[in-house]
Amino acid sequence: MVEFLVEWGYLGLFIAAFLAGSIVPFASEVVLGVLYGMGADPVVCVVAASVGNTLGGLFCFWLGWLGNLERIERCLGVSSAKLDRVADWVKRRGAWMGLLSVLPVVGEAIVVMLGMAKTNPWWSGVAMLVGKSARYILIVLGMMGVDMFFL
Repeated sequence: MVEFLVEWGYLGLFIAAFLAGSIVPFASEVVLGVLYGMGADPVVCVVAASVGNTLGGLFCFWLGWLGNLERIERCLGVSSAKLDRVADWVKRRGAWMGLLSVLPVVGEAIVVMLGMAKTNPWWSGVAMLVGKSARYILIVLGMMGVDMFFL
């Protein structure tokens, strides 16, 4: 699948990042790394990955907003009592918890909880975009730093 997405270039990276930002386990960093290694523009890569990953996160947000509590419990593998505690914790801290959407494993759960807590979708989206963009920027800068050692 990675080869297929790499062949699609920036659109493939966008799709990979969307999948990774949603509930599908996927490593968009692999596609980003291959494209960067092939000489793709790092700025366009960061934009494509950040926007795709944020839209994937917003998909999770809307699942939480509209979702059935029993289905969410089953998907996340937690009890309703724990979900209620996490939702209260997220609601107290607000939409800026979206910055933590970049965390592995729990990032999607946080975003679902943001939706369940009915936080402001615009601010939640902005927070996710900031956090996800920062992550992709750091990844690309890391790859650029590694490249400097081999030039």
